[in-house]
Amino acid sequence: QVQLVESGGGLVQAGGSLRLSCAASGRRFSFSLNTMSWYRQAPGKQRELVARITTSDSTNYADSVKGRFTISRDNAKNTVYLQMNSLKSEDTAVYYCRAERYYNDYWGQGIQVTVSS
Repeated sequence: QVQLVESGGGLVQAGGSLRLSCAASGRRFSFSLNTMSWYRQAPGKQRELVARITTSDSTNYADSVKGRFTISRDNAKNTVYLQMNSLKSEDTAVYYCRAERYYNDYWGQGIQVTVSS
């Protein structure tokens, strides 16, 4: 069974920073072979892709976070990070970690990020 556990969320003022972490574990789960992503879902809105990092460290970002957020991974620690700078109130959402490889698709339980204006 694969587990993705997010941490690092919380309440921050607009303009501040947070770093989210997602630690992966599980038998026969090869973290380095998975594309890792961060999604978010704000109240009343659909879940949306925030950032993605592939097995070759190629990244892509939602237009709304480009230049402010940075996704990275540490394969030795089975962890993916999301550094969030210059936070805005519209970044308030539950953030989810996702691992994908072929037909395998795993999600974390989500973590709240609240940005106060």
